[in-house]
Formats: sequence, structure tokens, C-alpha cells
Amino acid sequence: MTRKCKIQLEYIVNCSPKVLFNRLSTPSGLAEWFADDVRLEGKEFTFIWKDSEEVAELSLFKENKLVRFTWKEDDQTYFEFRITQDELTGDVALLVTDFGEEDEKDEIISLWNNHIFLLRQVTGSTPA
Repeated sequence: MTRKCKIQLEYIVNCSPKVLFNRLSTPSGLAEWFADDVRLEGKEFTFIWKDSEEVAELSLFKENKLVRFTWKEDDQTYFEFRITQDELTGDVALLVTDFGEEDEKDEIISLWNNHIFLLRQVTGSTPA
């Protein structure tokens, strides 16, 4: 198996951590911007897109701070959402961690940029 590279991205999202966390950690919230549909059974989330279906386990959860999904097909990779808030400015940042093949890195970044654009729309946030 080819070793995947870690991709870390940061986005400013102008909404409360609680509102944002709901969109990152619940099936209904994730279905608004990340996948066409999301089903939950126990700790397993099934992400459904037009042409595919992937299962990931909720492996880390810290209320209003962090959520990590570990892929069932490859338990060495995951995607993670971490929420931080600047103490001085109050700005809320979303840190996204994902993994992918080195030659697909630009495509993965573009995909996340599109997803976060949609996330900002459903949360009523405007890009900074």
C-alpha cells in the first residue's frame, strides 16, 4: 500500500463553535454540506455520495472542539475537524486534517475548499 501524506488546512468560519460543531458531528449536519446523505449506526457513519459509499468510525469526539472519523477501509487514515477560537479577536477557525496520495494533494485541497464553501453557506458564515 502506498503511504499517504497528511494534509492540514485552516479556514476561518464566522459562526459560533457550537453551531459549527453540530454541522461537523451529526449525520444531518454533515449531510448539509459534506455528503449527499449520512447514516449513523452506533459509532459508524456511512457517507453516501452520488457514485460511492464509505464507512468511517467516530474515533474522537470532544464537544464543540474536535471530531475525528477513521475510515473502515484503511484504519491508518482519518479526517478530522478541530475548532479553535482566538481569545483576543473571537475568530473561529476550522482545522481540517485529511490524508491522500501525494499526486492527488491539489485535488484534495480543492475538494475541501469546495466543501468549506458549502459549510460557510449553511452556517451563514462569510469567508474572511
